[in-house]
Amino acid sequence: MAAKWIEALTGSLEQKKQYKQNVTRMEALPAPYAGAAKALHRYLLYQGGITDGETLTTMFGDLVDLFDRAAVDGTPVRDIVGDDPVEFAETFAQSYGGERWIDKERARLNAAIQAAVEKERRP
Repeated sequence: MAAKWIEALTGSLEQKKQYKQNVTRMEALPAPYAGAAKALHRYLLYQGGITDGETLTTMFGDLVDLFDRAAVDGTPVRDIVGDDPVEFAETFAQSYGGERWIDKERARLNAAIQAAVEKERRP
């Protein structure tokens, strides 16, 4: 019972466990893959804006899998992220659905504009 109450406040404990496992895997990657993965991880936390824990956990798991596979294959980091790491990170994040913090603000903006338009129409 207490676990459900805690999860209601903080999110899924299983997702937190998976996230921590992914972070541990990322830190265990050989250089330069660990550095690149950590940089992308940080950027995605700030820019990605995903608020859904399941989507976030999946996305970071896939990121670690990508760099783990690249390390095994010896794929150069530039071959993974290309010439524009920001574009890579944003495209990577966009490929995952889920609610983002900006969705709430977009809805709020649309509602405010609609309310203004409706007031404008009234005599």
